[in-house]
Amino acid sequence: MKISLPKVSSLAAWRRQAGVTLIEILIAVGILMLIVSAIYSTWTSILKATRVGLDAAAAAQRERLSMEVLEQALAYAQMYVANGKWYWFKADNGDDASISFVTRPPKAFPRGGKFGEFDLRRVEFSLRPGNEGGKDLILRQAPLLMEFDQDEMEHPLVLARNVKNLKFEFYDQQKNDWLDEWANTNKVPQIVLVNLTLGASKTYSTSQEQTREVTRVITVHGTGVQPQQQRPGVGIPGQPGGPGQPGIPGQPGVVPPPGVGGQPLVPGLPRPPGGPF
Repeated sequence: MKISLPKVSSLAAWRRQAGVTLIEILIAVGILMLIVSAIYSTWTSILKATRVGLDAAAAAQRERLSMEVLEQALAYAQMYVANGKWYWFKADNGDDASISFVTRPPKAFPRGGKFGEFDLRRVEFSLRPGNEGGKDLILRQAPLLMEFDQDEMEHPLVLARNVKNLKFEFYDQQKNDWLDEWANTNKVPQIVLVNLTLGASKTYSTSQEQTREVTRVITVHGTGVQPQQQRPGVGIPGQPGGPGQPGIPGQPGVVPPPGVGGQPLVPGLPRPPGGPF
């Protein structure tokens, strides 16, 4: 027996075939969410990598700048023994490491334009608590015979951030050894070793703490100018002896060669301008 089915209009059939079920909609939405999340994850990874790269570049730049500024300042350190109360050299190690001395820095020295023609300045490198939880290496400077002004005290130049350690060592030619402490404040060491340890930035650093250690040996070009060289022709007076002991004879005056206006020549280096204050 043959059964005939009712015919359905072509429009109704097209409507049934073009319909989308709820399950299909949910599947499509899920796929779309996976695609969007993948794009977002890739974009955030790119942003984070960019920020980490910029932070690492800035840290490397500050690291290089810190050592260059320290080297420029120490290389041209000045000392006139007769005026030791103004030209003293002092360095401390430890948690609050610092170093202070008088120098004649080059024209391109940071903040050099602030002091104009006062090119003979006292500089101080020290550590202070920073904004990222670590310590900052800062630089203060002032013309000779002047104190640090309010701007230098409140807004010093920050050379490096998140400093973990700053250490100085000084080579003693007589002992042929490195010293952790320089006790003779009226003498400039000829060779200084600077060790600077920097930590990673707190903002974009990983859970594993990373540090970078930089060490540089700096040769001090200037030497201490003795009193007889500051006052040509004037010797050093002798000292009377005690009861029954002979006195100490004085030293004759030394006349420097023509053209010496500041400190004695260092072999291989030009004579620095200026003279004793």
